[in-house]
Amino acid sequence: MRLLHTSDWHLGRTFHGSSLLAEQELAMDRVVAAVTEHAVDAVLIAGDVYDRALPAVDVVQLFDRTLARLVETGVKVIVSSGNHDSAVRLGFGGRLMEAAGVHLRTRPEDLDVPVVLAGAEEDVLVYALPYLEPRLVAAPLGVSEPGHTPVVRAALERVRADAARRAEAASGRAQRVVVMAHVFAAGGEASESERPLAVGELDRVPATLFQDVDYAALGHLHGAQAPLPHVRYSGSPLPYSFSEASQHKVGLLVDLEPGAPARVTELPWPPPRPLARLRGTLETLLSDPSLAHAEDAWCQFTLTDPQRPERPMERLRARFPHALVLRWEPERDREDAHLGYRERVRRDAADPALVARGFVDHVRQRPVNEEEDELLTSLVTAAQLEENAK
Repeated sequence: MRLLHTSDWHLGRTFHGSSLLAEQELAMDRVVAAVTEHAVDAVLIAGDVYDRALPAVDVVQLFDRTLARLVETGVKVIVSSGNHDSAVRLGFGGRLMEAAGVHLRTRPEDLDVPVVLAGAEEDVLVYALPYLEPRLVAAPLGVSEPGHTPVVRAALERVRADAARRAEAASGRAQRVVVMAHVFAAGGEASESERPLAVGELDRVPATLFQDVDYAALGHLHGAQAPLPHVRYSGSPLPYSFSEASQHKVGLLVDLEPGAPARVTELPWPPPRPLARLRGTLETLLSDPSLAHAEDAWCQFTLTDPQRPERPMERLRARFPHALVLRWEPERDREDAHLGYRERVRRDAADPALVARGFVDHVRQRPVNEEEDELLTSLVTAAQLEENAK
């Protein structure tokens, strides 16, 4: 049995104000192409199909087209809801879609109802856990403790009980258990684009909760990683923050063969437009030939000039047209940096022109130039003359 594990599509998400719909179209093309090229039996989408609970019309249409294309290949599709999804909206029409081979698991009541993938020698039971918000599902699951760990543990106990009943009824036919879940497994590495599931570390669940399943297809974290060899995150198919600039985006092919542990193969899915995080003075960034690779990338800049340069983003975009984020972290402190603005005003109070220059410097983080200094001096002088004439 061959599975394609993917998650965190976040359809409809933007990147610092730039639409990603075209890039997400390409990502969907890659999913469909992988199914065809690698003879995939089932696609597992482990939550966060959409970026928001109420997605835009064109975003819903993209997901609809993708499901239709996947169904045309003959592959089974198993979808669980994530913390960004509206479980009710994502699950709409689920009973009708079952007949087409699309299995939506968005209700906690269905977490121990597997999708059974029948193989030649063994069956694969896929239990797709929707995102389990502790405040909403604790009571139905009989949990009184706070946090995600108790509810996930209770959910997996129901999964194990159902798998045991099915194994007993299978009369010796081998069964493999795959669990899909949208969780933050302890030891996983987060990125800036994930929405926290809880305050503090109450959202962490031990990866060992999944130790007795054949494969755990996890979603939520956007970087591909493996808390345990058989417990894996596929990560998002596209980067959604500059913290993911160094991540390798992938789809995971999971092969389950009789008598053997799950074998996982990464399918590289490089982003259509790369990300670059660049740091240096403005003049260096504009002139350094080694930065040519970033000229077509989405760029985040950190300027280290001791004074904030004039029109920095405009000048950067002349070379890097896809510059999106600009930060300023001067590497050399000003001589009076130990003084707060109020203290500097008190120090310069005897010279109104100096106070005016200090105000401009404080507001825009760059001293006045010669022309501005002349203007400020003339205005202060005129104000003093007017005051003295009263």
